[in-house]
Amino acid sequence: MTFSEILDRVGSMGPFQFLHVAILSIPILNMANHNLLQIFTAATPPHHCRPPPNASAGPWVLPMGPNGKPERCLRFVHLPNASLPNDTQRATEPCLDGWVYNSTGDTIVTEWDLVCNSNKMKEMAQSIFMAGILIGGLVLGDLSDRFGRRPILTGSYLLLAASGSGAAFSPSLHSYFVFRFLCGCGISGIVLSTIILNVEWVPTRMRALATTITGYFYTFGQFILPGLAYAIPQWRWLQLTVSIPFFVFFLSSWWTPESIRWLVLSGKSSKALKILRRVAAFNGKKEEGQRLSLEELKHNLQKEMSLAKAKYSASDLFRTPMLRRVTFCLSLAWFATGFAYYGLAMGVEEFGVNLYILQVIFGGVDIPAKFITVLSLSYVGRHTTEAASLLLAGGAILALTLVPLDMQILRTVLAVFGKGCLSSSFSCLFLYTSELYPTVIRQTGMGASNMWTRVGSMLAPLVKITGEVQPFIPNVIYGITALLGGSAALFLPETLNRPLPETIEDLEKWSVSCLCRSRPR
Repeated sequence: MTFSEILDRVGSMGPFQFLHVAILSIPILNMANHNLLQIFTAATPPHHCRPPPNASAGPWVLPMGPNGKPERCLRFVHLPNASLPNDTQRATEPCLDGWVYNSTGDTIVTEWDLVCNSNKMKEMAQSIFMAGILIGGLVLGDLSDRFGRRPILTGSYLLLAASGSGAAFSPSLHSYFVFRFLCGCGISGIVLSTIILNVEWVPTRMRALATTITGYFYTFGQFILPGLAYAIPQWRWLQLTVSIPFFVFFLSSWWTPESIRWLVLSGKSSKALKILRRVAAFNGKKEEGQRLSLEELKHNLQKEMSLAKAKYSASDLFRTPMLRRVTFCLSLAWFATGFAYYGLAMGVEEFGVNLYILQVIFGGVDIPAKFITVLSLSYVGRHTTEAASLLLAGGAILALTLVPLDMQILRTVLAVFGKGCLSSSFSCLFLYTSELYPTVIRQTGMGASNMWTRVGSMLAPLVKITGEVQPFIPNVIYGITALLGGSAALFLPETLNRPLPETIEDLEKWSVSCLCRSRPR
């Protein structure tokens, strides 16, 4: 008997499972608010130099840029006796007295003047947040294996609530950086624990559906953020509003049961048995739960316990030829997806469309994208779905470089299509990666893959700085990287309707059989 069969005895799709998935998914609804928060809290409104204090009370004339619009970072040197105040030959100087912002709300940009020579600090803030997600995944993933999934989930809720609230009261930009870094760490712990606790308590045939449902909670969360940002134009209150709910999630997480597999593998079988019996009673199968014994539970999970005793490290991901291929190709695909996704998602204000409406459109495209992905994964296969998603996304991003800036509708369509393809890639990769890596090293492989997508998302805002040299450079880099990731996916084997490999040897035998079948007769 496997764990899935034990779960069937206590109720694999009863009231407990529905409540469990809901409790884990509702916080994900608010996750997009933090991931994409800087679209609104770091928005750069129109601005120009503040006139010097000794300037006359008359109209202030600004130098004009090459595009025919007033310069944002330069002003004329104030000469009291100048006869031609709008003379384009006059000397200019930086904005020595600050800036005037044409906006009713406030952002970190307007509060700390993150424009002109300081505009790099805005992108740095998002990169530091993504660095927190990367470090949090490495640290909290290890702690999760040591202390359990639920304590890390509960602690991560509290960390995100506290650090998010701290960011709202940051007295300086540097303290804001620190709190946003901690927010990223908290998000990483929530995601890792949620995925494991979500899929472990539902039957195998329902895992894809449960994961998709949780993914849709993130999608619908993208609709909440524009509404909140529109209603709350002050960035500190908006930051606080999206952080407070995690104090409630911290309290509700105490109801979430611990991973049964982790309890058994950690020598806490008696506690695992108590939880299983409690779940059985909740699902109306109390008698079945009482029939379960400690010896039966240990015996049925003996294979998993023996596999867990074998120690594997990240170096084992490169031990055999097939593992090396899988690791290299998946790493590139994960990096390309995170890199291009956040490059597009965090650049919505560049398309010249209303920021709130465009964010709703960006969130809305995920609904059909994820539905199409589920159908494609089930009938076309993982290999083709992943490769096509990244190749199409790369093509759409590169096409943006050829479309003039004044063709806003066409640029928006291409960006939305590219973002939908990258969302599809994310959905595919979570399933594809778990099916390619053998059981004995699956968690290590998932951790390494997650690390690469975080590296990509951390570098994406920094690449935007290259736009100061030429505006098209960032999209060229994003597009080419997506094409490389899609090309790498073409070298991965198909996993549709195949059993999961348990050991590294299973993967090698599987790859040999795939090659034999693919050769022409």
